[in-house]
Amino acid sequence: MEKIDLAKKYKQYYTAKTQPEIITIPPVSYLSITGKGDPSSKAFTKKIEALYPVAYTIKFTSKKNQQDFTVAKLEGLWWFDGYYNNLTMSEAPKRIPRSEWQWRMLIRLPEFVTTAMIEEAKQTVITKKRLSSVADVQPFTLHEGKVVQMLHVGPFDREPETLKQMQDFMLQHNFQQAGLHHEIYLSDFRKTAPEKLKTILREPVK
Repeated sequence: MEKIDLAKKYKQYYTAKTQPEIITIPPVSYLSITGKGDPSSKAFTKKIEALYPVAYTIKFTSKKNQQDFTVAKLEGLWWFDGYYNNLTMSEAPKRIPRSEWQWRMLIRLPEFVTTAMIEEAKQTVITKKRLSSVADVQPFTLHEGKVVQMLHVGPFDREPETLKQMQDFMLQHNFQQAGLHHEIYLSDFRKTAPEKLKTILREPVK
């Protein structure tokens, strides 16, 4: 039985350079959970903890049906009330209170995973682990299309430096933002030193 590794199958999706570049992303399906508030809060952690049991339950069920896969990297869409409140995308993370940050955390799924499989996995996790927050996990499809992206190496609080480079690149090429700020966490931020974190930053443009 072949085991699908999404990072290898979709190499372009999971790689980025240390300077801004333009790529095109087709529609992608995910497990998803939404929330608002400081990403260092317990509420945020609990939301993430609701995603993984569902993802692994889908994986184990699929493996029994001869369709095994590696659970993908965590991702996130981030936005603010008023869509940046007239601030630039590099200024907003520094000036908007973290309590006002809204987010949708994501785990990419293989194409064969259906809504019915997701719902069955949710009910299994709710029954076995009694995690009420699992009820908030939903399927989600994102079609970003053309994006400007860049690899950020280092702590999250220095992301505005990378965003500034992306912002300058977008201005030079007359691009406008056309969607939500997207991050792909190539490193496990629970186990990796901040200075070694690797995160793909992605901005849909038109």
